[in-house]
Amino acid sequence: MAVSTSFSGAKLEALLLKSAATSSSTRNLSSSHLPGVCKSIRTRRILFQRSGVSSFTPLKCEVASSDVLVQNDEIDRAQSSNLSALEQLKTSAVDRYTKERSSIVVIGLSIHTTPVEMREKLAIPEAEWPRAIGELCGLNHIEEAAVLSTCNRMEIYVVALSQHRGVKEVTEWMSKTSGIPVSEICQHRFLLYNNDATQHIFEVSAGLDSLVLGEGQILAQVKQVVKVGQGVAGFGRNISGLFKHAIAVGKRVRTETNIAAGAVSVSSAAVELALMKLPEPSHATARMLVIGAGKMGKLVIKHLVAKGCTKMVVVNRSEERVTAIREEIKDVEIIYKPLTEMLSCTAEADVIFTSTASESLLFTKEQVKDLPPVGHDVGGLRLFIDISVPRNVGACINNLEDVRVYNVDDLKEVVAANKEDRLRKAMEAQSIITEESKQFEAWRDSLETVPTIKKLRAYAERIRTAELEKCLSKMGDDVPKKTRRAVDDLSRGIVNKLLHGPMQHLRCDGSDSRTLSETLENMHALNRMFSLETEISVLEQKIRAKVEQNQK
Repeated sequence: MAVSTSFSGAKLEALLLKSAATSSSTRNLSSSHLPGVCKSIRTRRILFQRSGVSSFTPLKCEVASSDVLVQNDEIDRAQSSNLSALEQLKTSAVDRYTKERSSIVVIGLSIHTTPVEMREKLAIPEAEWPRAIGELCGLNHIEEAAVLSTCNRMEIYVVALSQHRGVKEVTEWMSKTSGIPVSEICQHRFLLYNNDATQHIFEVSAGLDSLVLGEGQILAQVKQVVKVGQGVAGFGRNISGLFKHAIAVGKRVRTETNIAAGAVSVSSAAVELALMKLPEPSHATARMLVIGAGKMGKLVIKHLVAKGCTKMVVVNRSEERVTAIREEIKDVEIIYKPLTEMLSCTAEADVIFTSTASESLLFTKEQVKDLPPVGHDVGGLRLFIDISVPRNVGACINNLEDVRVYNVDDLKEVVAANKEDRLRKAMEAQSIITEESKQFEAWRDSLETVPTIKKLRAYAERIRTAELEKCLSKMGDDVPKKTRRAVDDLSRGIVNKLLHGPMQHLRCDGSDSRTLSETLENMHALNRMFSLETEISVLEQKIRAKVEQNQK
């Protein structure tokens, strides 16, 4: 129902200020929406990763402001006399942003919820991670970033100055780089904030979120994120600390639990899947072909050898890697073939493992349909086990009668066994992760004092330099340099000694919750005493600086 109302200047100012305050709770109200109908729909996806099961429950809530309709001429008159109120609303960064602490956010798409077709479009090669970090940190509300892109997941970790706006910007960036519509990404993504995001990366590093529980390859991939991120401007203190702590957690979980026993990588699961599909008598005689001799291919070879395979053909772009593998793994016949002979090698193989970085298909239906059939001793089916993302083998090949194609999504069959044992190991690991999450959050909380330390030092330095100038001006122009230095050193010494006590009470490593609590109390007390307004002013400055930088 439309309501015609006459507004005085005071009433409009009150309405504007009330709306600005409301925006901090809705997080979606902007000055351009007033007056009028404002609707904001937020969708949170909550990741449940307990009892070995991952599922997402979308929760939707709609918050609608009251309909406020006024006549245009009345608004114009009120606005002209209340420019200060409008300006206050327009620049109300304190309301909208700075009452939010900057948040660690993960925007992720994983094997649990996202089909391989989408993941391969979103995948970012390792060489492109620094570029991606730079682009992400160029967004208005993103301060730090990291990319974890593997065959099973595409996860972006950021420190966002505003949760809602940060997620929106990153999702739009993902859409732009992959060509996937935002709406489609939103259907499959999951969002985790702060402690939930911390716990998630710890679970990932420990192998709890992997297709194969406890697999070790993901820990190596998390280490690679840190290695690649070193020296990249956007791989900042919070994100760097998070990933380094995750590495320590992954190592601790594997040391203190038996979670890594059994099939512990995608490569080992691929080998187990192949053996599950082959008749048992043919395990030792089946002709094995491995295409790609990188990390994944090397692991496939090692697991094949562990399962009793003594001969295999390896197709690779160059022979050097195959030679190195041959020297490492003794008493096994490893035959090298160049890529030009890939199709002829496939014609002579019963099982083909593909693990290359090729962005285009290596095998199409047209290429495979004319291959000679395999023997009945191996079940009469040629098996393609494709563990590459993007995929190396076209899914349409499955339509051929004598061929079966399996990709990383099909490895779930291998993981289905021994559920009770997996749950027990996961519970042991979870208690470690909970403990480590608290320690990381305490460390991050301790970082809140850093801006206060800087501001207090700057405050003291301003007073020192001002008083020093007064003193020197009274002493005249003919004061010797030695005397000037002595007076300067004296003033610095006095300031440093006075600041020593407060600084000591602003520093802690975050390991002791009692000490941390006292430190944060001291921080708030100093903020009040010296009017430092650290949290609000620092965040506001960051937001304004990023917006101005991106407008240039």
